[in-house]
Amino acid sequence: MSSFRPGRLVGILAGTVVILGLGIYGPATLLGPLPAVTATTVTPAASAEAPTPPVLSANGASAIAVLAATTSDTSGTTSTGADSPRAGSTTSAPIAVAGTAEALPMASIAKVVTALVVLDAKPIVAGGTGPTVTLTAADFQSYLDYDTVGARSVAVFADEQWTELELLQALLLGSSNNHADSVARWAFGSVDAYVVAANTWLADNGLTDTVVVDTTGLHDASAGTATDLAHLAGLAATDPIVSAMLSSPASALANRRGVENTTSFLPEEGVTGISRSYTDAAGVCFLFTAQVSDGVSSFTFSGAFIGEPTYGALTADLTALMASARAGVGLLPVLAAGDSYATFTSAWGDTAAAVVGVARTRYAWQAATPAAATVTLKDFATARTGANVGQVRLTVAGEKLSAALKLDEGIGDPGLGWRLLHPIVMITALLDQ
Repeated sequence: MSSFRPGRLVGILAGTVVILGLGIYGPATLLGPLPAVTATTVTPAASAEAPTPPVLSANGASAIAVLAATTSDTSGTTSTGADSPRAGSTTSAPIAVAGTAEALPMASIAKVVTALVVLDAKPIVAGGTGPTVTLTAADFQSYLDYDTVGARSVAVFADEQWTELELLQALLLGSSNNHADSVARWAFGSVDAYVVAANTWLADNGLTDTVVVDTTGLHDASAGTATDLAHLAGLAATDPIVSAMLSSPASALANRRGVENTTSFLPEEGVTGISRSYTDAAGVCFLFTAQVSDGVSSFTFSGAFIGEPTYGALTADLTALMASARAGVGLLPVLAAGDSYATFTSAWGDTAAAVVGVARTRYAWQAATPAAATVTLKDFATARTGANVGQVRLTVAGEKLSAALKLDEGIGDPGLGWRLLHPIVMITALLDQ
């Protein structure tokens, strides 16, 4: 007859625990997965070289924005910044703004709005001239009215025929006030209907601080901010019809009353004028693009100066801006090779960093500050030197750039000894998976 022995039961239970423990402990520590490294994102040190900022006017208001940059990165790939086949689809990133942030009268810059709104409603195919427009008695009367008060105008007569392109050439190159009214009436039925459509177009294109009340800008209430108008310059310069007009102004209106090109100003500085005008309320206003090149790469920006007191002041301010552009534009190492964006630490003490493997450089204004980087990292426990461990993405001057992140030092297996001496860590890693 057997008797119950508590000690024996305890021994059995203890043995069972030991056997089970060894069954888990051994595989978990020796064969189980290692714990993933701990990652910490970091910001690379800023360059010690002080950038050259844009020099903008202290008069009225001024702004410049990125239009396009063409360069080759270290991989030899040619990159082009913002460009657009049709007004409304391009985005320009501000580089610098100066003066008042309030909307100011914009003089004949309003005619650039007129041209773009008409082209949006009545597009012209590349290389074409658009439909033929027969001018009316109202168009002739507009010419007489503007000519009488000394406002810029180009002669027209009732029943004359002009193509849409010729009307726009007289409007933009000749800054003709009567052509602004004529082309708006033709496209929208009346100037009032045009004004409604134009303000809708401005809002749709993000120019929310700009408003027009006429086609010409002679009214003081047609006003805009420098930031909006620098963006407007980009929209005009990237419209294929407008850009073609600006690129060949001398022959644009051959045999059509000798229209003088009013847009050109300081072309020797690399400046392409889009609109240059003056009214008592607005002062001197200038809409333009400008380009800086080193012979291999080029950088183009758009800009607006409004409220300049004289043409002499505009000349001095624009010359100073271009001098600062030539000093400030260059090859910008946006994502420099070797820059660290994260550090890793393993549970057994190994450390490494996630660094940019292949540099991403852009020919741009050195004063342009990249937006905060977005870093995406992979989960891993061990990896060799040079392994791809993530990606960094950022935007500079309106352009999105990215680069793969590589491990600068390998993180290897800690070995059997460390595994056996850290069962809790190893079992936790197993359970996590």
